[in-house]
Amino acid sequence: MRPAEFTQEQIIQAGQELQAAGRNITGFALRQKVGGGNPSRLKLLWDEHLSSQSVTKVEPVAELPVEVAEEVAAVTKALTERLAALAVELNDKAVKAAERRVAEVIRTAGEQREQAERELADASVTVEDLENKLDEEKAAAEVLSQRLADSQAQAQAQAVELAQVRERLAQSEKAAAAAAEAHAAVQAEAKRAAAEVAAVRAELATVKAKAEATEQSHQEQRKAAAAEAHRQAERFTAVQAERDAARHELASVREGAAKLSGQIEALKAETQAANKQAADAVREAATVQAMAARAEQLAAELAEARKDHRELIALVKGEGAAPEAAQPATTRKGNPGKKA
Repeated sequence: MRPAEFTQEQIIQAGQELQAAGRNITGFALRQKVGGGNPSRLKLLWDEHLSSQSVTKVEPVAELPVEVAEEVAAVTKALTERLAALAVELNDKAVKAAERRVAEVIRTAGEQREQAERELADASVTVEDLENKLDEEKAAAEVLSQRLADSQAQAQAQAVELAQVRERLAQSEKAAAAAAEAHAAVQAEAKRAAAEVAAVRAELATVKAKAEATEQSHQEQRKAAAAEAHRQAERFTAVQAERDAARHELASVREGAAKLSGQIEALKAETQAANKQAADAVREAATVQAMAARAEQLAAELAEARKDHRELIALVKGEGAAPEAAQPATTRKGNPGKKA
């Protein structure tokens, strides 16, 4: 039990306030008023205060006449003596009865007081326990209030986090849609690249056919140029032979110039004609050389075309190996040491 010390003045003041309010003054009322203490002790102190404050007031009596006073005094004396005797007898009986009654009352009052004190002690303990439980309930209520506030804050934080998660989910869905669109675009690009590869292959086939046709044409041109060169060479040889013969004949003519002056002019004309033919032969030889150079140039162009053809085939094969990648093939370097 928690100790609670209150002065007698505080207890008397509390009782006076209860009395002024018209309430019954009990130990528990005093306890409630002062804020603690043993109800039996509080009530005992209040009763002692009331006992000390009780004073018997005597009313003044009017004086009697002398005759009446004497008669009254005589009667009073006789009555007094008789009453004294009766009083002594009654007092003896009353004292004995009172002693027995008082003893019984004291015993009963003691038992009742002890019982009341025990009940009050139990009540005080009960009140104390109830106060302790009330304090515990208040503390538990504060803890629950704090938990409720924490739960509300946590719920608010979770709501904010849920909103953020929903926003991130929406962004993820948008990103997924964009990725799907990008994937579709990549697939379309891959299809377009495949179509381009097919077109390149078709073009390659066309280029190959053209290259084969060009090569055949170049071969025919080389053959024709070679035949023409051979013819020109033969003709040049014939012209050289004719020139040699003309020179020999000119020497013969010069030897016979003294004899045949008339034939000189004819020989001069023949010589001029021979020189003209020789110049024509030289020009034809130059033409043949030019045609041979052209043939060599055509052969070089044909070799370059074959090289480009091989590079184009290598490029198409490189793109056909991974058509789904849809990436432009890098220009492959040809083998400079390999000729068409």
